[in-house]
Amino acid sequence: MAIDLFAGVHVGDLDAATAWYTAVLGAEPAFRPNDTEAVWELAEHRYLYVRLGPAHAGHAVVTVLVGTTADLDARVASTAARGIEPALRETYDNGACKAVYQDPDGNELGFGGVP
Repeated sequence: MAIDLFAGVHVGDLDAATAWYTAVLGAEPAFRPNDTEAVWELAEHRYLYVRLGPAHAGHAVVTVLVGTTADLDARVASTAARGIEPALRETYDNGACKAVYQDPDGNELGFGGVP
């Protein structure tokens, strides 16, 4: 059975959020289904989208596992090269790591890697 994932994040300003997520993800949106959403394809059948919804903005917590800690380090470095640094970096007892970013509304977008 195939599984598709659409993870959504409400934002207060679609243009500002689209610019921020483009910088963090390193790519323009894959598509815009309407005038209130922008969608990025993270991997085949796995999407992250922002939706204009000011009343709900700032409460999302999304974590994307990117592979190994080396993969995470590479992602953090490429994101830093685009001018965005993580708000928090954590290493867990088992060696897994997480870099947490906060979008302009305060939504949390984390990237994790395992040893």
